Amino acid sequence: MDQDMVVLARVRLLSANRRVVRGAEGLWIYRLLTQVEPEVYGSKLAYVLVEASASPLVGESPERRLALLDEAVEVAKALSTGNPYRSKVLARALAARQRELEGRPTESLAVRGAGASGGSSGGAAATRMTV
Repeated sequence: MDQDMVVLARVRLLSANRRVVRGAEGLWIYRLLTQVEPEVYGSKLAYVLVEASASPLVGESPERRLALLDEAVEVAKALSTGNPYRSKVLARALAARQRELEGRPTESLAVRGAGASGGSSGGAAATRMTV
């Protein structure tokens, strides 16, 4: 982990002067800091990922939305059961993912259901640079 990037992310987080940094900057900050301190920043990452899935930037791309939501679910599941925010962010991510799946054509659900158990790191990695 590049410590300069960690320091930069923390400086941006502190300079934002908000409880949750949203948008592409928030995604970058929380993805980076979750690697360093997952229990501290994981719930905020899951929250921002769900918000990003509803962004106009990914509005025309169901694959991107679902990749963001899959990442949110995985991040929330990775939080320890003792984390006070785990159940709330996991429920929010699962509900958003379910709404997204229900809005898709039937054949897409079957394909997505088969791939959902294998993880989402590939799709999520592709969205990191585009959102």
